[in-house]
Amino acid sequence: MTNRVQVENDAKDLSLAPKGKLRIEWAEAQMPVLRLVRERFDREKPLKGIRLGACLHVTTETANLAITLKAGGAEVYLCASNPLSTQDDVVASLVVDYGIPTFAQKWEDNATYYKHIEAVIAHRPQITMDDGADVVSSIHKEHQELIPQIIGGTEETTTGVIRLRAMEADGVLKFPIVAVNEADTKHLFDNRYGTGQSTIDGILRATNVLLAGSDFVVAGYGWCGRGVAMRAKGMGANVIVTEVEPVRAIEALMDGYRVMPMAEAAPIGDIFVTTTGDINVLDGQHTAAMKDGAIICNSGHFNDEINIQAMERDAESKRRIREFVDEYSYPDGHRVYLLGEGRLINLAAAEGHPAAVMDMSFANQALAAEYMVQQGGKLEKKVHVVPREIDREIARLKLRSMGVSIDVLTPEQIKYLSSWESGT
Repeated sequence: MTNRVQVENDAKDLSLAPKGKLRIEWAEAQMPVLRLVRERFDREKPLKGIRLGACLHVTTETANLAITLKAGGAEVYLCASNPLSTQDDVVASLVVDYGIPTFAQKWEDNATYYKHIEAVIAHRPQITMDDGADVVSSIHKEHQELIPQIIGGTEETTTGVIRLRAMEADGVLKFPIVAVNEADTKHLFDNRYGTGQSTIDGILRATNVLLAGSDFVVAGYGWCGRGVAMRAKGMGANVIVTEVEPVRAIEALMDGYRVMPMAEAAPIGDIFVTTTGDINVLDGQHTAAMKDGAIICNSGHFNDEINIQAMERDAESKRRIREFVDEYSYPDGHRVYLLGEGRLINLAAAEGHPAAVMDMSFANQALAAEYMVQQGGKLEKKVHVVPREIDREIARLKLRSMGVSIDVLTPEQIKYLSSWESGT
């Protein structure tokens, strides 16, 4: 066990470490790909001497990523990417059992949240690892003196990639970023199956409502929205999708969902989930038009997707009726229930994505960090996709861990696919 005094931290309660360690071990058993990466990292030390600053949801799965990065030789400093997603027992175990400086507390206020980001940045990271681009943004705004020694960074989520591509387009991105979110073995599984299951889990834990027969509105039909819609439909909900992108709207329609503007869905829906990465997707006009008892929540990265300021302005009163449920009462008598303060409901009220799906996402993070070091500062200062060979290797390892074999192309088939002479 690591001496507590020697490991810098801002944990809520270090006595929670034994519970956290057991939960980290439980998640590790369901993360075989990351385990294989860790075993190789432990032998080869590809991140030796690298200071790595990570701003991620501090969960059992993230703990296993941090342990893997440390096994690879990195000096890891970790803070939370959301004030409500932290698991305090996991923070305690990372500090006490694994010697990883961690700065995070569940329910921390905004000032503490940014203080924790600053604590990570203070260690002058050479690689950043973000879920929402807050570390990259803070460095570019307030710590540009650190940029010359930064090799690059990685980004975990759609919202962060959107921010970083905006920085690239404006010509202000000063070091390369690998968009882990864009890997097939991340967004096709983590965003769809992980977000789908964990969002429903968060809603049910927060409210204990029956989904069967409800009108369930999903804002956005990207991979996260697809996953939420699929799982809600599977539990008997009547799913409505709102979209701004016409191709995705057609896809949602042909997948069997009703598609309409949010203004039309607002008076119909019983439960609303935002999954867009944009601002004010549920605006004041929508919450004012909702039926009595409507439940709203967010599964995008930031709570900006719901215009909470408008709710505070328009509602007559507000009270917390359950741990993660705030009731807003409007002058006309209807009530709207906001879950998890508009933050990621799957992490605020539940435990986030299952470890089995985060296995691939965090294997991508670990291998992307290794790739960044291998490139030695040669990458352009822009947003890069995860190399295809990394993506395919993670998929192969995942299949092997699941006991699944697939076909291999024969020499004849390889030749056929690489030639143009053969035809009908």
